[in-house]
Amino acid sequence: MAKKNEYILAIDAGTQSIRAIVFNLQGNIVDMVKTPIEPYFSNYPGWAEQNPEYYWKTLCQTSKKLFAKRKIKKDALRGVTLTTQRDTMINLDKKGKPLRPAIVWLDQRRADKSVVKLPFYIKAGLRLVNMLDAVEYFITESEANWIRQYQPEIWEKTYKFVFLSGFFTYRLTDDYVDSTGCQVGFVPFDYKKQSWAPLSDFKWRLFPMDKDNLVRLVKPSEVLGYISKKAANETGIPQGLPLIASAADKACEVLGSGCLTPNIACLSYGTTATIETTNTRYVEIIPFFPPYPSAVPGAYNTEVMIYRGYWMLSWFVKEFGAREEMQAKKMGIKPEALFDRLVKEIPPGSMGLTLQPYWSPGIKIPGPEAKGAIIGFGDVHTRVHIYRAILEGLAYALREGAERTQKRNKVPIEKVRVSGGGAQSDVAMQMTADIFNLPAERPHTYETSALGAAIDAAVGLKLYPDFKTAVAAMTRVGKVFYPNPKDVAMYDRLYKNVYQKLYTRLRPLYEEIREITGYPEKR
Repeated sequence: MAKKNEYILAIDAGTQSIRAIVFNLQGNIVDMVKTPIEPYFSNYPGWAEQNPEYYWKTLCQTSKKLFAKRKIKKDALRGVTLTTQRDTMINLDKKGKPLRPAIVWLDQRRADKSVVKLPFYIKAGLRLVNMLDAVEYFITESEANWIRQYQPEIWEKTYKFVFLSGFFTYRLTDDYVDSTGCQVGFVPFDYKKQSWAPLSDFKWRLFPMDKDNLVRLVKPSEVLGYISKKAANETGIPQGLPLIASAADKACEVLGSGCLTPNIACLSYGTTATIETTNTRYVEIIPFFPPYPSAVPGAYNTEVMIYRGYWMLSWFVKEFGAREEMQAKKMGIKPEALFDRLVKEIPPGSMGLTLQPYWSPGIKIPGPEAKGAIIGFGDVHTRVHIYRAILEGLAYALREGAERTQKRNKVPIEKVRVSGGGAQSDVAMQMTADIFNLPAERPHTYETSALGAAIDAAVGLKLYPDFKTAVAAMTRVGKVFYPNPKDVAMYDRLYKNVYQKLYTRLRPLYEEIREITGYPEKR
């Protein structure tokens, strides 16, 4: 059982930074080092790549800085765990060295759908059930397919094709192994059984590769391996310390927010905005689009994603907020913090502005023709009104996802927990409570992704007997925001009478725009 002076080291490699965080067994941060990283470089428009060695070097530097502080004794660490950004892919040769830059999840390059030859009868069947577009989407989105098509010499030399989590695990343990909870991407993974798909599975047609190109998988909370001597020298992490499997960052965020059942939804207000629930049943919120592996072994995370999410706020500040950026700099705060203050002066509903946050096209909901839209402009509106309309539009989209999730799960959502950068905004939290008409709860720590990984480690190391006990001990709710009845009524009318009608009514125009301009490009 848990003792007072036992700790877990969680490494969290996100899109914007790499963190090394020490948690105690009550879920409190004892020490932490955060190193910002360049998310990617781009040699061509739409590309997003990063040097795998840069990731590893940053992890090592971050970890060494943590231990240099000498705030904790190394022998008090019971284990280490790891969570990373999803769908960032790396090709390794037989010596474990990267063959090319990692393709980051933000990358927008596409393979040609002709790279995979589907028999005419399969195409006809898929077209009959309205799934051909979805299948061709998977083919073109696959990093492996792009490399096979445009860099065949790289694919020929590829010994292992790994996620960032698998790359770090190899460097830490000298073994090719990864967690089932990290397999979120375009590879032949069976999401229902949470294992590599059998060779007879259709996924091997979509993502042609040898099974030997893939790593061995273990479940969250199981041992991935032990810190090698070489890794110990490079990171400062004690040699022989067990590395416990967790899951991808979004899944760990759900667990670290204490969301173990489908009646509690976890909203992630990060670079990508999502609404997720944990379910022991396999439920597809959108038919043929699987739920992702949970950080709880054998469970699933249903997910509805707004791809650009809170990135839209950074985009808006960069493109239109120069004056506020200068003012914020003089005040010694971030531009987003200044906008957050200014937004408080704007009434709910943004004086008639309504925003549809489809800044990136989808495949089903929204469709590939989708574009973003803002309606309701008048001469009273300022940049701050638009900023608030972005916040409201994201919350509307997530409410729509919540309603779809409830319908498919057949379980009503009773409360929402909000994590990610946007959760630090009281305005965004109150807006969430009002638009959802539910209590919006902020977890006790901002570092929910790393905490979720630490919970996996605590259970795996038998410091707690099960996930229910560990979650009860290591997570708790901080501030709670309750719906304001007056604002609830206004938001409900705007959501039902305006927002929900936008996509249907604008879709024909989106299709015309796509036909005339060629954007978004047809696959």
